[in-house]
Amino acid sequence: MRVGLFIPCYIDAIYPEVGIATLELLERLGVEVVVPLNQTCCGQPMGNEGDQKNAASSEQLFCDNFEGFDYIVGPAGSCVKHVRMHFDAIPQTEKVKHVRKTTYELVEFLTDILKVKEFPWASYKHKVAIHNSCSAIRGLHIQSRSEWQEPYFNKTEQLLTMVEGVTIKQITRPDECCGFGGTFCVTDEAVSVKMGQDKVADYLNHEVDCIVSPDMSCLMHQEGIAKRGKAPLKFVHIAQVLNNGPF
Repeated sequence: MRVGLFIPCYIDAIYPEVGIATLELLERLGVEVVVPLNQTCCGQPMGNEGDQKNAASSEQLFCDNFEGFDYIVGPAGSCVKHVRMHFDAIPQTEKVKHVRKTTYELVEFLTDILKVKEFPWASYKHKVAIHNSCSAIRGLHIQSRSEWQEPYFNKTEQLLTMVEGVTIKQITRPDECCGFGGTFCVTDEAVSVKMGQDKVADYLNHEVDCIVSPDMSCLMHQEGIAKRGKAPLKFVHIAQVLNNGPF
């Protein structure tokens, strides 16, 4: 199996340790991983704003970089959701359809494709809350949606239960939006901040040490809220926990 590792631009610029952890984790699991060095933004910010003209060049470059792999894996649910569900600023050639179909978020790739059963090297002795992003829940369906009243499942939780020492705490509103929302947090700042504060308060009410998520974009927003309020919380990507670092 040959996998192209898709590192979203904000992870490359702000959280390179998450990209490193993802690469090391996949290699530990026996996957042949290639990191295309010409990759850039997938086009999600422009696509979300309806700017199809400028999204098109990013989407085309993404396809040019990743067309030759069995799977494309990225540690970001919102970016992967854009590729799978909204990659429509360019002609839908067979190459583009193949890239969209074979692009996976890390958690779903580990559970649905690799079907991983253990992480014997991983240990994380913390009380954690899980945050799955709205894109990952509603778009990629890595967790059951409370508004659908469907049977409970949580693929992120499924993986974390394989890590020694982890205690998973259930918060009151686990699938409520944290307020990040990409450009939403800029255009509707006050609402975004209040949603983030509510999320942080939910964590504190349940006495967790750490929040684990497949989406660093949401954690970036929540960590900023927590630091501003001097809340003693740690925010880490699930790849870091499963790989046993770097943190």
